[in-house]
Amino acid sequence: MATKVFAQDALRVIEISTGEPLKPKQKNAAAVALGKLGGLKGGRARADKLTPEQRGEIAQRAAKRRWANAKGE
Repeated sequence: MATKVFAQDALRVIEISTGEPLKPKQKNAAAVALGKLGGLKGGRARADKLTPEQRGEIAQRAAKRRWANAKGE
């Protein structure tokens, strides 16, 4: 994995040239919590709004695409 090694070496060069370590960006904890909350309930909420016929159509389309990918089409 030459790309990862190259990136690490480039980071070291920058840190040495500037004289201080580069700090990774800190994530906003509130934004992370909201994103996780939405992700946890999003699919379930969508499924609850769909009729059984709509869910069946979506499932059939997904199955066709999976089989098409498996066949290499």
